[in-house]
Amino acid sequence: MMGAGSWGTAFAMVLADAGSQVTIWSRDEATAAGINEQHRNESYHPGIDLPTSIGATGDAAAALHDADIVVLAVPAQVLRENLRGWRDQLQAGAVLVSLLKGIELGTTKRMSEVIHEVTGAGADRIAVVSGPNLAHEIALRQPAATTVACADEASAQLLQEACSTDYFRPYWSTDVVGTEIGGAVKNVIAVANGMAVGMGLGENSQASLITRGLAEMARLGVALGADPLTFQGLAGVGDLVATCQSPLSRNRTFGVNLGRGLTVDQTIEATRQTCEAYKSCQPILELGRSHGVDMPITEQVVGVLYHGRSPRSMAAAFMSRDPKREIQVPTG
Repeated sequence: MMGAGSWGTAFAMVLADAGSQVTIWSRDEATAAGINEQHRNESYHPGIDLPTSIGATGDAAAALHDADIVVLAVPAQVLRENLRGWRDQLQAGAVLVSLLKGIELGTTKRMSEVIHEVTGAGADRIAVVSGPNLAHEIALRQPAATTVACADEASAQLLQEACSTDYFRPYWSTDVVGTEIGGAVKNVIAVANGMAVGMGLGENSQASLITRGLAEMARLGVALGADPLTFQGLAGVGDLVATCQSPLSRNRTFGVNLGRGLTVDQTIEATRQTCEAYKSCQPILELGRSHGVDMPITEQVVGVLYHGRSPRSMAAAFMSRDPKREIQVPTG
């Protein structure tokens, strides 16, 4: 497990509970020591005991030694840099699993594309995980389901088996593109929904944003070659609803603070964990524009985060769009 953050630690628990010996790489020596000595990661999951089959180290080479499954759980915008330092330690044939839900700044690459470019791994060795997976709930071993996707069915099923427990149910897919786009775009929609919550808007407003956000997500995914059905599943509407509605969601909380009147800088300062949407919203919008995809909610979020627009102007722009037929079949 390359990363000792909230989701990385929770997924390490899943893998350990499913029967794997797990080593977490942490850049913070105190976190690694806490995992080894107290079997806890107090920075992210205070008071929760980790399985004794989880160890930790600050040495990336030691974490990667003989690892058949390498799970990547660092922020999306530093994945490329970290992978460049790790690629020579990767075992031949290891399956590389991305927990990341973002699009790379400057390149508009999905995380699986970054992994391929840096490591040279084929599509049969690159997998992604996405779904309604709020890390703290999973660390408490509350029931949850997710999507594990790989272009190679055998690798997808291998990962499915490796993370199946009595509280965590993975479903496998070969639609890597759709799974990744769902995971990235839902964060942006969650920021928009959080702004609506922060402004005191009610359930009608939020339901409208979530539903139109799902349409936006699906349009982009299909334009990139995804299966439209993916967005009706766990990696689409499932993850979108959880991230937009839960107070545990970092991206939603980021939006709530903006909606309540904090500036972008104040919101960043108040946000302890990574808000992937803050960095990914611009490349997502660029990706949409380069494929001729209309992404009005993403455009408004970018306007608020980077161009000085107010959350109330976002709501006004959303309501002033020209009326059109609701259901339009997306085409690639």
